[in-house]
Amino acid sequence: MAFEFALRAALEKLGYAEGRNLAFEPHYADGNPERLPALAKVLVQRRVDAIVAVGTASARAAKQATATIPIILFGNVDPVAAGLVASLARPGGNVTGVLIAPDGTLAAKKLELLKETVSGASRIAVLVPEHRANAPTQLAELRRAAAKLRIELPVVDVRGNDYAEAFVRIATARPHALFVLASTYFALERAPIIELTKKHRLPSMWEWREQVEDGGLMSYGSSIVERAQRMAEHIDRIFKGRAPGDLPVDRPKSFELAVNMKTAKVLGITIPPEIMVRATRVIQ
Repeated sequence: MAFEFALRAALEKLGYAEGRNLAFEPHYADGNPERLPALAKVLVQRRVDAIVAVGTASARAAKQATATIPIILFGNVDPVAAGLVASLARPGGNVTGVLIAPDGTLAAKKLELLKETVSGASRIAVLVPEHRANAPTQLAELRRAAAKLRIELPVVDVRGNDYAEAFVRIATARPHALFVLASTYFALERAPIIELTKKHRLPSMWEWREQVEDGGLMSYGSSIVERAQRMAEHIDRIFKGRAPGDLPVDRPKSFELAVNMKTAKVLGITIPPEIMVRATRVIQ
């Protein structure tokens, strides 16, 4: 996972080295949120010093498993509305966090940029994971934006990890582009999705620059490296005695617009100058 690698690198910069003063214990649910409570209990039994919970479902499972071990949420979520913290400034309890977006999910802005990039787009398909932990919030934001932009939004979910079958259903909807929902699972499983977008000649919007570097058309959001640095700083403060409830939930202040020109050429589309001038990362 790109975030895990970035977090390890950020902790190294702060003086932590695996095998000397740091130990990682990664546990993955492999796309099945029903496994999360059991995984959280394992970490509590291991008496870890802190839990990094990626996503709302992971954070909830961790919070239900322990009221004392510090939990640092990483995700695209409103932690107050989700009942994970009392407030962003004073989280209270044993949970704090590092967020991907300052307010909302950035879904509306990403849809606007995708429509601006794909001239004449009036139907944009949305790919969602089978287990929709954070999908409702993003979809609600997308639908509000789509109504203003006069865009149809056929929603297609991935069933049983069968991406080819999902793209058959996407093709049936005859969209002009594809919006890949922000999801930890799609970050891990991006390779087959990227290949299928090229096969079906679909311009695609993604969550992270790294997904664009691997062949997605474009992304808009915070930097995974910068977010990992903020996470490492929270962990460092907790290791040095700070209570997680006293650490404000960190929100990003800057965003990246990445565009892959190689993919644009494969898809046979021209990136508008208005998009190019705003791009902070262009893959040639």
